[in-house]
Formats: sequence, structure tokens, C-alpha cells
Amino acid sequence: MKYVLAVVLTLAIAGGAWYLATRDRGGEAPAGAVGGFGAFGGQEVPVVTVEPVRRERFSETIEAIGTAQANESVTLTAKVTDTVSAVLFDDGDYVEAGQILVQLTNREDEALLAEARANLEDARAQLRRVEELAEQGLAPLSELDVARNREAAAKARLDSILARLADRLIRAPFSGVLGFRQVSPGTLVQPNTPITTLDDISTIKLDFTVPETFLGDVRPGATVIARSVSYPGRDFEGVVRTVSSRVDPVTRAVAVRAHIPNDDGALRPGMLLTVQLASRERVTLVVPEGAVFQIQDRAYVFAVDGERIARQRQVRLGARRFGIVEILDGLDEGELVVSEGIVKLRDGSRVRFSSESKGVENAADPSRAADARS
Repeated sequence: MKYVLAVVLTLAIAGGAWYLATRDRGGEAPAGAVGGFGAFGGQEVPVVTVEPVRRERFSETIEAIGTAQANESVTLTAKVTDTVSAVLFDDGDYVEAGQILVQLTNREDEALLAEARANLEDARAQLRRVEELAEQGLAPLSELDVARNREAAAKARLDSILARLADRLIRAPFSGVLGFRQVSPGTLVQPNTPITTLDDISTIKLDFTVPETFLGDVRPGATVIARSVSYPGRDFEGVVRTVSSRVDPVTRAVAVRAHIPNDDGALRPGMLLTVQLASRERVTLVVPEGAVFQIQDRAYVFAVDGERIARQRQVRLGARRFGIVEILDGLDEGELVVSEGIVKLRDGSRVRFSSESKGVENAADPSRAADARS
């Protein structure tokens, strides 16, 4: 039994020594050997995912917090002191500009209006008679002047009463959504008594501040994206309309106002919104963030040539955004870079492409063809 074990051990040691000697001489592994070795120098060909260097519209993002405001907003009040005779709206109604919302008591003014109209008609009739007599030379010019003045005074009196009546009709100054009703029929209102609120929310004004360091990047017309916790996953897109002419000396920030279309009325005045402002928009070269690796203070990628050899390439990076990196120098558009599997590589390694690779021609993988030939 000991003799058998000694023979087996001797054969195992001899086989291992022969294998190591063969490998050190660059020879191929013996037929039937296992371990995943391919046909290229006796080493395994790594499978990697590659993507082409592409050109994209790129911008940096400034983040801020802003407050929504109505495009137009007003608290409606009465111009005179009187009682409410009729309320012609409900809470939350949408009204058009000029629509009557509240009527105040106006019986006395209506009687005065009827009197003023009668006086005006009488003055006009007298003026017509005097004008006919003056044309015939039967009335002096002074009497004609008196008749004209009387007609003008009657018309002014009528206009005054109409203006007083108009003050007793509370109208919507612009189209918008009403708030809660604060009065009822019979309520005594004064010029400072709130009746309701009116907001035009077809467009939302979004006010926010950005640090002074970004002042040079914020321009009217720049795109902003606003988000609210009330609407998860929804983006509200708008544009910058105004940048304040002053920088706050305490906070060192500048106020910015953007306009956001709000056709469906989802946004309301007073809401807190997070803002993302795109700045320095440009078209530039980008690669996946996973394709870049650092060695000390330098950045590198593995670029794959037409022979599917991965070459380590130093690059100069720009900004980063959502999993992609801006390339300022070191690559050309259309070159293939390794986005997954860089830990398997060293400069000059031959690679095979995974099924997830992008921008790869449909030609057969040469490493697979070599494996098939072997």
C-alpha cells in the first residue's frame, strides 16, 4: 500500500513540474487541460462591455429651493361702505375678467340715476330747440351757450351717478380662480373689508435665489426644472424671465424669477418647489461614468481598437451628470471604450464583447473564432 502511494505521489509531482516548465516556455497547455485558457498566449480572454464615445447636449445643474407665486393675485374689497345685496360666486369658481361678483345696495343711486337721465334728456331737448331758433336768427348766441352748458352739466351728473353705481358692483379685474367667500348678503362692508381672493395661476412665477458665484451662468431664457413633493416623478419645466439687479450683501445670493406654464392648475401659490437650473449648455463628448478610473490624480479609460485590443488612454475630464462624464481631451467621437469589466484588463489585453455592448459591428468575435479553430 505504501508503495502504491509513493508511486502516485511521484507521478503527481512529475506532472506538475512538467506543466510548470511547459507554461514558463510559453507553450500551450496540454490537450484536455481545464482552467478556461483560450488560444491567445495561454491566457483567458476577458469578456467586457463596450460603448462608443458619443456627442451629447450637456449642461451643468444649479440646484435651489423656490416659492411659487400666482401670475396675478389680489384680495378684492369694496370701494364704499354699504351692505351686500347679492353674492354672485361660489368658493373656488373660475371667473372671467369683468364678471360681477358682488352687488352692494344701490336703491338710492338707482333713483338718482333715473333722475339724472331725465334731466339729461330735457337738457338735450332744450338744446335742440335753441339751436333751431339760432339758425333762424330768432335766438341770441348767449342763450345757445346757456343751453349747451346745461346739457353738459346734465351729462356730467349722469356719469357721476353711473360711476357711483359701478363702485357698488365688485367685478373681477382679471381672469382667475377665486378663494373662499368672506361675505354674505346683508354684510356691511367697508373699503378694507376682504371679500375674497383672486389668483391667476395659468402661469406660476417661481422665485428662488442662487449663489453669487453662479451669477455669470444665469441668463433670461435659461431652462429650469421644478419638482414638488405633491407630484412625485413629475417635472414642471419653465424659463428664467428675470435676474435681480442686486446681490444681497448678507447672503451673497441673487434673486431669480422663472415662469412655469400651469395650464392644468396643478401648482398653487405658496408651494415649495425644488429647482434645477441648467447652465453652460453645450454639445460635448461623453462616456459612461463606469468607463473612467483614476491612477493618482490622473484619469484613464480603456479604448478598444479594431483588433479588439484594449489600450489604456489618459483623458481629461469635465463635468459629471447622471452616470456620464464629459471628456475634454483624449478621445474621439465613435471610439469604443470599456464600460464594464475594466478590473480584468491591463494595457494591451485582447477582449471579447459582451451581448450588452453598444456600437459594435455584427462581425464575429475573432477571439471566439480562434477558440473554435483550436
